[in-house]
Amino acid sequence: MKQNSEATPGDETVMKLLRQSVGRIGNDHNDVAPTRDLWPTLLRHLDKRQTAPWFDWALLAGVAVMVAMFPAAIPVFLYYL
Repeated sequence: MKQNSEATPGDETVMKLLRQSVGRIGNDHNDVAPTRDLWPTLLRHLDKRQTAPWFDWALLAGVAVMVAMFPAAIPVFLYYL
């Protein structure tokens, strides 16, 4: 595919819209660091006990029933893991 090196008016419009929407990155010293320390928030999030939702247990029970009823399906289940 041949690239056209000439800029068209549509290209200039797209570049102008991109510059307006994206903004500058890394040139403003106020935006470099977060306004507060994020480490305590991360530790609180990690300390919360994570439990599996009910539909995960239902899916596991369905697979267990399928394996009990159709043992020949075990290789198929292992293939999709």
